Amino acid sequence: MFEKNSKAHVILFALVLSVLCSLLITAAATGLKSKQQENMALDKKVNLLRAAGLVDVGQKPGKEKINTLYDQRIEEVVVDSQGKIMETENPKGMHLYFIHGKGTGNSHDLKDISGYIVPINTRGLWGKIQGYLAFENDGQTVSGFSVFSHSETPGLGGEIESAWFQKNFKGKKILNSQDKFVSIGIAKGKAGDLPKDEQENFVDGISGATLTGRYLSEGIKNTLMKYEGVSVTFRQKQLKAEAGDPAHE
Repeated sequence: MFEKNSKAHVILFALVLSVLCSLLITAAATGLKSKQQENMALDKKVNLLRAAGLVDVGQKPGKEKINTLYDQRIEEVVVDSQGKIMETENPKGMHLYFIHGKGTGNSHDLKDISGYIVPINTRGLWGKIQGYLAFENDGQTVSGFSVFSHSETPGLGGEIESAWFQKNFKGKKILNSQDKFVSIGIAKGKAGDLPKDEQENFVDGISGATLTGRYLSEGIKNTLMKYEGVSVTFRQKQLKAEAGDPAHE
C-alpha cells in the first residue's frame, strides 16, 4: 500500500481521477449526440424556411410547427446540371430544395412549385459562410436569403446574419437588363448609388466588411453558375423528371 502523502499515491490518485473524468465526458458526449443531431436538423429546417419566407428572419417557432411547415412546404431533391431530378444517392447530383404551394404536396409539376432554394457554401474572411438562397418560380428573382454558419467578425462581417442584410436580397435579380446572367453582388456601399441598370443585381454592403462582401459575392456567383441550368429550366417552364424514373413521372 502507498502512504497517503507519498508521491506514488498522488500520481495514482491523479491518474484515476483523469480516467474517471474522461469516462464521464465520453458518456455525456455519447448521450447528447442524438440531441445535438436533432438540433442540427431542426436548425437546417428553420433556415430553409426563413430563406423561403415561410418564417421571419430572427424568429424560431416551436419544434412541432417547424417540422409541420417543413414537411408541408419544403422538399429536398437531387438534380443534374439541367435541373432534372435524379436518384438521391447519385454522387454527381446537386442538392436543391423545392418550395411547394399550400396543399400541393410533393408534386413536381412546375405550377405547384412556388420556388426553389440553392445551398450556399463559400469562403469568408475567417472561414466558411453557409446559407440558403431562395428564388421565385420565375427562375431569376430572389425571394429570400439566410445564413446559418459563419466565422466573420462580430459587428462587421458578422452582420451577414442580421435581418436587415438578409432582407436586402428579396426582390433582387440574377439577370441584368439584357436578360444575361450576372448573379447577385454585395455593393461596397448602397446599391441605390450604383447605375440604375445595376441596382437590381446588388444588395447594400456592410460598412467595414469589404472583404466579407467580396468573398460572399464570389461564392454566390460561383454557386449560381453551377445551378444556372436549374434556373433556366424554371425560366423556360420545362421542369421534367429524369427519364425512366417512375417515382417522378
